[in-house]
Amino acid sequence: MSKTVLVVGASSGIGKKLAEQLVQSGHQVISASRTNPQIAGITHHQLDVTEENPDFSFIPEQLDGLVYCPGTINLKPFNRLSADDFKYDWEVNVLGAIKVLQASFKSLKKSEDGSVVLFSTVASKLGMNFHSSIASAKAAVEGLGKSLAAEWSMHGIRVNILAPSLTDTPLAEKLLGTDDRKDASNKRHPIGRYGKPEDLAQMAAFLLDTKSSWVTGQVIGVDGGVGGLKP
Repeated sequence: MSKTVLVVGASSGIGKKLAEQLVQSGHQVISASRTNPQIAGITHHQLDVTEENPDFSFIPEQLDGLVYCPGTINLKPFNRLSADDFKYDWEVNVLGAIKVLQASFKSLKKSEDGSVVLFSTVASKLGMNFHSSIASAKAAVEGLGKSLAAEWSMHGIRVNILAPSLTDTPLAEKLLGTDDRKDASNKRHPIGRYGKPEDLAQMAAFLLDTKSSWVTGQVIGVDGGVGGLKP
């Protein structure tokens, strides 16, 4: 059955791969981001979630799915992070999600199986050097998602959170810039490789589907085993 899905942050990485997969599966995809992803078959709207009052008039009367993909990577020792660094990570990852969620709520309520997918990071659970700013912001996303999963369950809306490890996206380009870095990143993951955008996109697509209709309030590690295994 065709669904109407809003993907915020479909201009690159995981969001773009997901939007492409959804279109190929016959769904109606609405893209919202600062940059047009240029994907055939989707409807794109300009959106900057860091604005004080973004324009959400493009959201349709009914939404079956919402995926919030924007993220940040600002890896520094804690003592070198400024208050503005923390504020920016919070603004993009948490406040941006809140704005989109509040604007989409009425439309999601009109779906028979509304589903929301948010993104965290394995660092929120694992504890990793130089991740204090992004890990704290993404931990807040996890708390937000689980709270909404409880609150919105009465409306039939499911909310789940994906927590990836290092994934080959434009955000991670500096971390995977050389063959040596790529090899080291592969070795850090029990499954033997770092992530690809399609790894996360496929799980997000499953959570949007009615096949996952009994799954809500979950933080799901899609991380090559790094978050729970020590071989």
